[in-house]
This record gives sequence, C-alpha cells and structure tokens, in this order.
Amino acid sequence: MLGRHSQIHVINPHTDPPDHLQPLTRRLKQISGHLLPTPSDKRITERDLGVESGLKLYEGTWKHAAFHVATTIATPAAYAPLPFALASLGWPLGVTSLVAGTLATWYSSILIASLWKWDGFWGYWSIAFFQQVASLGNNIAIQIAAGSSLKAVYKYYHNDGTLSLQHFIVFFGGFELLLSQLPNIHSLRWVNALCTFCTVGFAGTTIGVTIYNGKKIDRKSVSYDWQGSSSSKTFRAFNALGAIAFSFGDAMLPEIQNTVKEPARNNMYKGVSAAYTLIVLSYWQLACFGYWAFGSEVEPYILASLISPEWTIVMANLFAVVQISGCYQIYCRPTYAYFEESLLSKKVTSHLSPRNSLVRLSFTSIYIALITLIAAAMPFFGDFVSICGAIGFTPLDFIFPALAYLKARRRRKSQNTRCHLSLQLLNFVIVTWFSVVAVLGCVGAVRFIVEDIKTYKFFHDM
Repeated sequence: MLGRHSQIHVINPHTDPPDHLQPLTRRLKQISGHLLPTPSDKRITERDLGVESGLKLYEGTWKHAAFHVATTIATPAAYAPLPFALASLGWPLGVTSLVAGTLATWYSSILIASLWKWDGFWGYWSIAFFQQVASLGNNIAIQIAAGSSLKAVYKYYHNDGTLSLQHFIVFFGGFELLLSQLPNIHSLRWVNALCTFCTVGFAGTTIGVTIYNGKKIDRKSVSYDWQGSSSSKTFRAFNALGAIAFSFGDAMLPEIQNTVKEPARNNMYKGVSAAYTLIVLSYWQLACFGYWAFGSEVEPYILASLISPEWTIVMANLFAVVQISGCYQIYCRPTYAYFEESLLSKKVTSHLSPRNSLVRLSFTSIYIALITLIAAAMPFFGDFVSICGAIGFTPLDFIFPALAYLKARRRRKSQNTRCHLSLQLLNFVIVTWFSVVAVLGCVGAVRFIVEDIKTYKFFHDM
C-alpha cells in the first residue's frame, strides 16, 4: 500500500521494549514512517515469545488467517447485540452505522496489515493499555455469553434445574483453562477452523429462527419506538454506538499476522477480505432481521428473544459456545505471552517440561479465575460489550491505524497528489468520528452499568 522501496530499520533491543511485547503494538509499528514489507525482515522468534513448543511460527496461509480473523470478530457475542443496537438507534441511523462500521473496520484492518512493522519506543506505550482493556473486556463479555448459552441448553433439558448462570460461567472458565495449555495461536488453527464453521452455523441458524419467530408474532404488536424520556433514549443510542464498535472490533490482527508466512501482508489482505465477506453476509442480515422480528423489545443477547422451535435454539446456543471458546483463547494470548517471557525457563527445549507446565498452569489459572470472577459477579452482557467497544476496540481498530498511516505517509516525497489528499481526508474523518464514538459509547455504557448495579445484586442469576 505504501512505498515498495522503504528502508528497514532494525529495533534496538537495548532501548526498545522487549521482543515479546512487540506483538501487542503492531498497529503503530510504522509510527516513525519506515515500512518493512520485504520478506527479509527480522521477525521475533518463537523463543522471544516464550514458546518452546517445537511448532514453527509463520507457516500459516491466508486461509488460516481468515479462520483466525473470523473467529475473533464474528463471534456470537458480536452478532448478539447488533439487533439491540439497531433498535436503540432506529432504522436510518442504525443501518448507516452498521454499514459504516463494516467499511471502516475492513479499511482499518488493511491499514494494520500494511503497517505491520514499526520501530520506536512509544508504540508499545501507546497501545498496550488499550489492547489489554479490549482483551479483558472482550473475554468478560463472551464468557457471560457462553454461560448464558450453556444455561439455555441446560434449561431445555432440565427446566426445573437449580444450576444458575454463575455455575455455567465457572464451567466454561474451566474448559478455557484446559485450552490455555496449548502453546500459541498457530496451535489453535484447527480449533479456529471448527469455530469458523460454528460461526456460519450460528449465523445461519439464528437468522433462520429469527425470521421464523418474526412471522409467528402478530406484526401489529411489534413496536419500533423506544419508550422513555429523551435522556434515556439518548444514552441508549450512545450505548448502541459502543456495542457496534465491539461487534467489529479485533485487537488481535497483528498477533494473527505474526503467524502467517511470507508474503505476510498479501496473505493477510486475502485473509481479512475473506473474513469480512463472511461478516457482511451474516452481520447485516441478523441485525436487520432481529430488529424487524422483535422491534424495540429485542434483547441485548438475541438468543434470549427467540421462542421456538426450541431444538434449533439449542443448536444455535451450542454453536455459540464452541465458537466463543476459540475467540476467548486468541484474546488471552498477548497477556500469556508477557508472563511466558518473564516466567518460563529458556533452558529447556519443550513447553511440556514439568517446570514450564506448572508455571503456565499457574498464571493461566490466575488469569481465568479473575475473568470468571468478574463475569459471574456482574453478568451484564450488554454493558460490558459497550464499554469494551468504546474504550478498547475503538482506539485500537479505528483511531490508531488511521493516525499511524497518516504519520507514515508524511515520510513520502510526492505527497501533493489527489490520492494522498483523499486518503488524508478519509483518515482524518475516521479519527474524528470514532473519537466521538469512543467518548459517547463510554458515557452510555457507564450509565447502564451504574443502573444495573443499583437494580441487581452481585452474582445475580440473569
């Protein structure tokens, strides 16, 4: 996308952040303006990531990249709030926001793939906080969603059962602890291939059941107008903007690109475009049909609005749980990489050594216990979706890629071209608009979290 003959600048290990932290900040790798597109660039090594797995990194194809991208973006937790967000904004603004979000995130993903390499100390400090917020917030939200789906399946077979939502959140956390013992993202490629299949299964099943339920409902009873004061409607609209940002967010694109073989950028372009084809074919339909079917009464988690046929709802919930299990793992990995580099022994050649296995089990247990505790204590799915989208995904996936691209373009000599000016204007508009979205989404989400805490007790069985 940028200059083909750009110079390669090798990072100084004595002045820049450690190599294992650099995948956290691929979005600003070009903050100094040097693109590194050639296959001779110096990638971080498997040992730099704290992984002694015996697996080769950088052997993934564009298809593997597509699996990973689809798994991290097109999750049931991302699909589920879209009808509710559309209902909160109304048809004109809701559809416009949905289409704009799709185009902006695809464009930003291409920028991230182009700006994959960077130098400069401040890249890490600019990004690390937001990626950790996005990762933690995402995993809290999707663990609540997985627990809700497991509970729905349980209630189908045991309607009078006594197990609560918190039980299923804990069960899901235990399963994720087992998957966390796999060494790296590339070792999850077949898990994520299954998850991509489940994404298609979830989307197709949910869209079909939503249309079926919509036709069964008396259409005269469906209202598309929100009841309440003007301030309530305004804050709900703010909350919806954060939810849409969450639905398109992906804080893991650089980590995914770090598993792709050369030419990494071209393979990533193909993978991102393939994943977004799936997203367009499913996101828009589910959002619009969900709002059409249930109107302003649609639930934040769309599956909770479905009534019949029950066996298809069970199937959709099972698809959701399987898909979420893969997404959860990818979002764990930046945090795991930090602890692996700090704590695992470099003297052994296998990640299965007793010492490394015990250390890995310890820090993954602490991480998952923390996520599980928060999800169980405050199972407010829609609120976590919005605040995570506002202060986590929006800066990472919309604002920083555009800023980094503008910074990189300044180093080119022939800048006074119509194309360059158009790109400058486009990136400036993206930065400005999504900065507003981040602020408004955060305000709306915080308000609803405060209201829910007042309404419900901690560890409430939703």
